[in-house]
Amino acid sequence: MTLLGCEFRAGPFRYDIRRSSERDREMMSKRFRVSGQLWQKLEELSLSPEAVLRQAELSCSLCEQEKCYLSTEELFRLWRSIETLAGEPGIALKIGSEDRIERYDPVAITSLYTRSFREAMHRAARYKQLTCPEKIEMRSRSEECCIRFLWTKANELEPPMLTDLCFAWLLSIGRRGTGLPLSPLRVEYARRESSRDVFERHFGCSVLFGASANAIVFRQSDLDVPFITHNPDLLAAISPQLENELAMQRSQVSVQEQVKTTLKRVLAGRRPDIKDVAKEVGQSTRTLQRRLKEGGVTYQQVLEDARRELAHHYLIHSNLELNETAYLLGYEDASSFFRAFQNWEGLPPGRWREQRLSTAPVAS
Repeated sequence: MTLLGCEFRAGPFRYDIRRSSERDREMMSKRFRVSGQLWQKLEELSLSPEAVLRQAELSCSLCEQEKCYLSTEELFRLWRSIETLAGEPGIALKIGSEDRIERYDPVAITSLYTRSFREAMHRAARYKQLTCPEKIEMRSRSEECCIRFLWTKANELEPPMLTDLCFAWLLSIGRRGTGLPLSPLRVEYARRESSRDVFERHFGCSVLFGASANAIVFRQSDLDVPFITHNPDLLAAISPQLENELAMQRSQVSVQEQVKTTLKRVLAGRRPDIKDVAKEVGQSTRTLQRRLKEGGVTYQQVLEDARRELAHHYLIHSNLELNETAYLLGYEDASSFFRAFQNWEGLPPGRWREQRLSTAPVAS
């Protein structure tokens, strides 16, 4: 993936990062940019990219295009197609565990140059906004840190192999960065049990199937292990340009959408103050309040919109208990969430979920 207007080196490799056009930024905020590296990787694993695309009912010419953009629904079809044709449960683990740094995209490169695994994940979560409608959620509790990948424009459950890819990619960043055979504390899958030995061998930890949601859980202490790949000079060269890209992308989005996106990212387990959100979007509290007012909304209204959209996502795309959902939406107790949801939809959240899931595809 190319984004910016600079060139830098990592060891023997040169990276040409061109500034993305306005059209590219708009496309990547709504669609997924599929790297040509995927087609190459499939061929290395004896899978025909053309056959995969045909199975997914997508144009075979996509693997020949310099820039290939897919909607969330198309991306899900692509990965279901890979699963169907591969016949190998661990193929996404292989694709996600890329060890050739010249194939890394700028988000992965930037992550590796940070000081620790924790900082790498924070950077990845921040800069993912530049490349696709996907969110990395980090939730800390006691000695654990739970990390989830959320598909912000999904109307169905993500394919199991796409979850495998994301978890393998995350672990590969941690292992390469620390130089250690790092393993999660556990991996949690919402799907039915399948090929447990393949996953436990790859991740080096216990794997729980039938969980409430897909998650990879690390020890807090592991996230703070220093990265041997830390390079402050290259990080200082790359980060400002990524931040500029982020600012340019945000400048094309209404302040209401900026606030809503920020709230969705920081809402878990707490109710963010407008001062916190203002800092995230790079404005003073007074300026943010004024701009929201000019747009005809209040901070409280945007907060409720963010909660409502996130509530829909959690109810449809996870098996979280309703009290857990309430916690993730920043409510003090489940009854407050129930009342709010009843006001939004005219139904209790449990009944609303049952109706929506009655026709939804079930993850294998």
